[in-house]
Amino acid sequence: MPIQIIVEKCTGCTLCLKACPFDAIRMMDKKAVINYDKCTLCGACVPACKFKAILLQKEVCPVKVDFKDYKGVWVFAEQKKGKVQPIAFELLGKARELAADLGTEVSAVLLGNRLEEEIQELIWRGADKVYVAERLELANYQDEPYTNVIVELINKYKPEAFLCGATSIGRSLISRIAIKIKAGLTADCTELAVDREKKILLQTRPAFGGNIMATIVCPNYRPQMATVRHKVFPEAISDMKRKGKVIRENFDGAILNSRTRLLDIIDEIESTVNIADADIIVAGGRGMKAPENFKLLEELAKALGGAVGASRAAVDSGWMPYSHQVGQTGKTVCPKVYIACGISGQIQHLVGMQSSGTIIAINSDSFAPIFKVANYGIVGDALEILPLLTKKLKEVLKR
Repeated sequence: MPIQIIVEKCTGCTLCLKACPFDAIRMMDKKAVINYDKCTLCGACVPACKFKAILLQKEVCPVKVDFKDYKGVWVFAEQKKGKVQPIAFELLGKARELAADLGTEVSAVLLGNRLEEEIQELIWRGADKVYVAERLELANYQDEPYTNVIVELINKYKPEAFLCGATSIGRSLISRIAIKIKAGLTADCTELAVDREKKILLQTRPAFGGNIMATIVCPNYRPQMATVRHKVFPEAISDMKRKGKVIRENFDGAILNSRTRLLDIIDEIESTVNIADADIIVAGGRGMKAPENFKLLEELAKALGGAVGASRAAVDSGWMPYSHQVGQTGKTVCPKVYIACGISGQIQHLVGMQSSGTIIAINSDSFAPIFKVANYGIVGDALEILPLLTKKLKEVLKR
């Protein structure tokens, strides 16, 4: 084991017992004994032992690559039915900022079939290079061929960073790539930046159930890899004057093999506005007090041509379906206007909506955290304010 008690040196002083924060040490026959099921190798017991009776050997993560060979920020351009998804344009916008700080270029990776128009759009949106693999077998996403192709591209061209959307496809793909190339991966990032001195990617994501924001780095391996949630960053603006280079790669044979077969793709049918795409969202939380009160939100949303959202507390209470949940465990949204009604504004909710253009908060608690991010705040009972607000807006919008 990496931690051991040197029995000959142990005097049974019990100092290590007092120092262990995990209750992983016991005394047996006046000698310290480690419970390896509880021990986390934190090392707190080592300096506590005055007799140097505890030996801890920690593996040091070695530098396995020459970083000089790795250049460029790559973005996986997810496509469905031959159309690049908006998350790719969001990542390209952020990638250009990161590349500027790193002094490098931005590339997009596009897999599919018959993608000529999409290739040009990626260049207009900020890609200096587009790596393209077109085959009928790649027309629709499948884990194994997509993973194999991108691993080959990474090993050949060696990007410094690789970004992917935290979508169902992105999460499935990038984790497999990270394992194959033995790289680190930070999931569900809400912010990306560059340490300009060390030239490493700073990847920020919610941790401990969303109660804190953790910034993660990967200093010893390349590429640095991260997934980013939809709507966290604005889309890159299309510039039809931009020029870029297209690099086509041909793959065939075993690299395109898959142990699964795609039978059919069934589109999801939604009867309501998708909150991820809505320009205006009226969201409710525990302060709405009852499920029937969400009709007040629906009336306001209808008057504004928007969608209805909900906090996790409201969804957990069964007041709204999960598809309407905004936050860390729901959807990340970035509407032009976000109206939060009876939502306190815990960090789990804020990470899902704080990028909204204008945030309006209605809450009876003047000290609610939601007011710290709101552009406009109304202190009062949402159940009394919403009908008045809806009535007034209807009158104004009829003019």
